[in-house]
Amino acid sequence: MLGKLTTILKHLWLDASDARRAIPPDMLQRLARRVAASERRHSGEIRICVEASLPLSYLWRLDRHTSIAALTRQRAVTLFGKLRVWDTEHNNGVLIYVLLAEHAIEIVADRGLARQVGPDQWQAMVTRMAAAFREQRYEDGLTQALEETSAVLMQHFAVDGSEEGAPARANELPDAPQLQ
Repeated sequence: MLGKLTTILKHLWLDASDARRAIPPDMLQRLARRVAASERRHSGEIRICVEASLPLSYLWRLDRHTSIAALTRQRAVTLFGKLRVWDTEHNNGVLIYVLLAEHAIEIVADRGLARQVGPDQWQAMVTRMAAAFREQRYEDGLTQALEETSAVLMQHFAVDGSEEGAPARANELPDAPQLQ
């Protein structure tokens, strides 16, 4: 019970202003440019979402059968839907979700990409970037996540934009990270 109360208080303490402090406007712009540059090389769509804390409705579900890791994953999947990452032409959208209160990272890939890349590969990416997040080096961690995600998308969904007269690929989702 004390653990649940401590977790709830930690999440109540943080709000959207904490996400804005962790990811200031100049970093948002750099990350958006990196997402846009990445998406010119493949047909996938990448969204980054940084959330300071879980909503209280999630925290109430915390008990001995439901871990904070499970709730974090549930939240990432929910935002995957709310941000419409699932709604891309090739079903190859990816959400990189960061929960600041827990220094947690989740990567959610749409079904077209999930058929190509197993959960172990995504988890390995998360593990590699987790150190940067623990040290509050958010830009380094997000840049690494973006580069690794881009490499996977290029491996499976590369586009050749060198053909003259070829129509530009539509940008289906916003490039700027979502702060919550």
